[in-house]
Amino acid sequence: MIDTPADTRENPTGTVVRAELPPAAEELPPTDPPQPPKRRETRLRALDGLRLVAALMVAAYHYGGRDGDVVKAWGTSPRHQFPTLHTLFSYGCLGVQVFFVISGFVICMSGWGRPLRSFFASRASRLLPAYWAAILIITGVFALPMVAYKAAAPSDVLVNLTMLQMPLGVDRVLGVCWTLWAEIRFYALFALCVVLPGANRRRVIMFCAGWTLAAAITQGAKSPLLDIVLMPEYAPYFIGGVGLYLVHRDRKDAYAWGIVAVSWLIGQHYAVAKLWHAPNDTAFSNRSAWGIILVVTFGYVAVAAIALGWLRWANWRWLTVAGALTYPFYLVHEHLGWVVIKAYHRTLGIPSYATVVLTVFTMLLLAYVLNRVVENRLTPKLRSLLSTPRG
Repeated sequence: MIDTPADTRENPTGTVVRAELPPAAEELPPTDPPQPPKRRETRLRALDGLRLVAALMVAAYHYGGRDGDVVKAWGTSPRHQFPTLHTLFSYGCLGVQVFFVISGFVICMSGWGRPLRSFFASRASRLLPAYWAAILIITGVFALPMVAYKAAAPSDVLVNLTMLQMPLGVDRVLGVCWTLWAEIRFYALFALCVVLPGANRRRVIMFCAGWTLAAAITQGAKSPLLDIVLMPEYAPYFIGGVGLYLVHRDRKDAYAWGIVAVSWLIGQHYAVAKLWHAPNDTAFSNRSAWGIILVVTFGYVAVAAIALGWLRWANWRWLTVAGALTYPFYLVHEHLGWVVIKAYHRTLGIPSYATVVLTVFTMLLLAYVLNRVVENRLTPKLRSLLSTPRG
């Protein structure tokens, strides 16, 4: 998730060429080329809007693009609720890949010129308050007698507060938390390899090239440990976003464009390998390979358009609000959305399409409350606490 700040200081809500890896270290220029005077990053409001688009894609998938627990909410399979649009909704799961590209861009922007303590404080204070609140809210709602979904055991809930439930094999309270586990691993790799020694163009290029090669080797070696650390299935999207931030700094940087091109080529491969299957009338979804490639490409192209300044005109203030709501919306929309769908559709008898719209609106309203009551109050305090040197 999917966390992508737009402000490079503290606020985290927001801002094909040849397919070959960048050359080895000895082939890089001995020094970085002259850079223009350092400029203060402006708020990339279009990035806020893209985050909301990605979140709505994922919501469409969870509400109408898959089977599973959501069937209990609708009473029947979403395939019957949305006979025309359910296949289109099934592509919404690729909103996660779009999120990862955005995250690569913004984490590089956020970590550039920032000390490790400040970087850690920014990430932790951004992720944790809304996450903790979502864990407690969903646990409480699922514990209600009228809710038909299984609540996690108390011990598992406590482990979920650490964000380490995935590697520990503990039941998840939030279905979307697997994406946060991928984000955390990316943050750790970027912090150790780039932020700790100090971000510069050369180091970021070597980080992207080294991670790309190591992830490919990991895939070939089939090593479970390396797979957890280097996550080859998701690395291309994060790396592609980092490369696009280099493009944002210098649109003529051939190494940056090479990183983006290689990442796109590998990323579409993983997406197709995971999500495509031969047409099957009994399957819920029949995504085409070209459809998957198109959505993945949309993620790279959209972030590239922002990096190049082509969407600078999209500078509306409401996009800032959209960016602020995206993370809490993403956390609560799936499991609480099931409860709301059942209430609107089966209890109140609201038609399916209207139910989806009302459910999204309800989750955005809850996200607004979480942002105002939880994030706006706790994030600055936690950031200050973690940023203050001790001893």
